[in-house]
Amino acid sequence: MFEIERAGIKVGGFFVFECWHGNRLVWRDRTHNMVVNAGLQHILDVTFASGTAVSVWHLGLALSSMTIASGDTMASHAGWTEATNYADGRKEYVDVRSNQSITNAASAATFTINTAGTIGGGFLTNLSAGSDILMAAATLTGGDRAVVDTDVINLTYTYSAADDGA
Repeated sequence: MFEIERAGIKVGGFFVFECWHGNRLVWRDRTHNMVVNAGLQHILDVTFASGTAVSVWHLGLALSSMTIASGDTMASHAGWTEATNYADGRKEYVDVRSNQSITNAASAATFTINTAGTIGGGFLTNLSAGSDILMAAATLTGGDRAVVDTDVINLTYTYSAADDGA
């Protein structure tokens, strides 16, 4: 008789936020993300079910008091609101791949703040006119952070996959 063994992979990552005012680092935060159900389903669809791969991903910022739920999508995320107080919208995620990891550390997404406010976290999504896939999101570990006009937030995201060790 065969015994069914549990096996799987872990996927996930972390965001690094750096807020600069001129040449002065105002704050820095490194936080782990939640890979939401829509992101997990996308991985399975593309890997095993001939789903359509996304060729370009984007990073965005969220406003204060961000609460992430596994069921969040870009169309429906009651616990948070996308920030719009920066120039030129979401930023392209330009990644470098190595082993079972991808990162944009060599080309951080740069958000220039144009209205004072607070930032509560960030997210990774594609940008496809209304059918955006939310892959992952994270809240700042230190709580909401204030930003002022002309602050620059550099955002990197590292995403990896590994055997879950089961």
